[in-house]
Amino acid sequence: MTALSGTLVEEQPASTRRWFLDHALGFWKSEQKSAAWLLTAGALALVFANLAVNIGINAWNRWFFDALERKDASTLFLAVVLIVGLIAAGAAFAVAMVRCRMTLQVRWRQWLTGDLLARWLSDQRYYRLAVSDEEQMNPEYRIAEDMRLASEPVVEFAIGFLNATLAAIAFVGILFWVGGSISIPLGGATVWVPGYIAIAAVVYAGAVTAFTYFIGKPLVDRVASKNEGEAQFRYELTRVRENSESIALIKGADDERKQLNETFGELVNRWLAVIRQHGHLTWMINSNSFFSPILPVLLAAPKYFAGEITLGAVMQIATAFTAVLTALNWFGDNFIRLAEWNASAKRVAELNEALEEMDAESVSEIVIENTSSDAIQLTDLSIVHRDGRVVIDDVDIKVEPGERVLLGGESGSGKSTLIRAIAGLWPWGEGRILLPAGAKLAFVPQRPYIPLGTLREALAYPADSQHLSDERALAVLKDVGLGYLSSKLDEEDERWDQTLSGGERQRVAFARLLLGEPNVVIMDEATAALDIDSEFRLLTQLFERLPKATIFSVGHRPGLQELHSRLLTLQRKPSGGRIVQTKIRDRDAWKKLRGAAVRILKLKRPPEAKPRGEQN
Repeated sequence: MTALSGTLVEEQPASTRRWFLDHALGFWKSEQKSAAWLLTAGALALVFANLAVNIGINAWNRWFFDALERKDASTLFLAVVLIVGLIAAGAAFAVAMVRCRMTLQVRWRQWLTGDLLARWLSDQRYYRLAVSDEEQMNPEYRIAEDMRLASEPVVEFAIGFLNATLAAIAFVGILFWVGGSISIPLGGATVWVPGYIAIAAVVYAGAVTAFTYFIGKPLVDRVASKNEGEAQFRYELTRVRENSESIALIKGADDERKQLNETFGELVNRWLAVIRQHGHLTWMINSNSFFSPILPVLLAAPKYFAGEITLGAVMQIATAFTAVLTALNWFGDNFIRLAEWNASAKRVAELNEALEEMDAESVSEIVIENTSSDAIQLTDLSIVHRDGRVVIDDVDIKVEPGERVLLGGESGSGKSTLIRAIAGLWPWGEGRILLPAGAKLAFVPQRPYIPLGTLREALAYPADSQHLSDERALAVLKDVGLGYLSSKLDEEDERWDQTLSGGERQRVAFARLLLGEPNVVIMDEATAALDIDSEFRLLTQLFERLPKATIFSVGHRPGLQELHSRLLTLQRKPSGGRIVQTKIRDRDAWKKLRGAAVRILKLKRPPEAKPRGEQN
């Protein structure tokens, strides 16, 4: 059994073993090590206690059946009393073991999940993995489901393996002691075989384990393939849900259904492969379960017929033989679960390896530094994809405080990539980005994020909503044209991420800007879902309320140029996008335009609240 278990371990990729050694076992070295070791010691103590009960029950079998054979009623009565005590002790130890084991499982998984979440969410690895994930790694599934399947069974395996090892040693010894030796006539001579029943138990268990291994070996890869298929199917379902509106608008449901059916059909084929192999393994296991109780009785029968052992000894041999087989067949009995664990642990290890590779990848990274200057400066900046392909090359720009910079250019020229580099979201490339020390930066994408919770929490995000007063919240809702939602500020049963339209989400994002008052604002198509009038009103209000903020915008509407002080046009070229035009608006003219915008705002009334279905 040990050799076969080792073979399975050797077949695991090095990354799986490294993840376990470097990270998984770190629980016993962490700040929770006291609880970890206490639970481990408790589990070990209960293993020995359970073994003692099993040895006691084995000895009880001999005592009971010997008394039965002698028709000794008083001894039978005492045996019944004793077995009740043994059963009660065994039940108590079993309950304690379940509680200890499950507590250890939960605490270990909690620590593992927290450790992996911390590394996934730190240094923006979650974003970098998302934009560069060519293998659809699905980290959310690996952290939630695969982590559970990779951690919880290990505790059971460890306890089960230790219990099996100790039981095998103890009951093999009992078979040697009780079974004794046998003399076998062979070619006119007599061969004396000591501990023949113990030897038979070990040989038989070894043969069963070997057959189980070779029959079940293909399960490892097939279970891994099945789990990958499950993850892919879940990913595609999630993708449909997240893009449901776009799919509905272009009437793509039939295509999505076809794709999902194809993916699930492939998953079914992988499941059927597992089922076929599982059937072969079940045939082996069931055949053994029918034959194994009979074998020790057959082996002990000659000595019983010769009067060398009692009926009680036969029953003790039978129960000890079964205990040895159970212990030595532990690997075969758990082969399927070991295959499941191996597949899940491999997927968690792959995620961990991908996160580590991000820190060790050879692609140069853009340097972001804080300076004493109030200006933002891009120096010798080149931006590349993770594979090294140049997106934007040789950028040198200095933007003074209060400037409104509009980024234009054809699709694919690198506008969105450039502003993400400025925001610190895109690390691949080289050059320097100099930001004012202590700069408070806010990034507004085309589809702003709406967290779970109340509308007040969505407005304050990521700050604590407790510090957002009713007066400020209601005022900012009115400022951005969402005053009709004032009565729902603290409703807890509303899913704002689902009920808000695209335009409403963008208004919420502007409300966050007005509340947070950042001094650097980066917007990527932040007003694309709004009508021109609402766009003009919100941008003008933002510029008026944050006059010293440096603002970068990506947009395509012609009217946007009139609201910005500088236009940077990116042109796509084979060697990488370049800024081919820089237009700086006359500051006096800009002041006049801003003044005119303020006057317009004062004259124009806020738009009337529309029914929810008509809101932008």
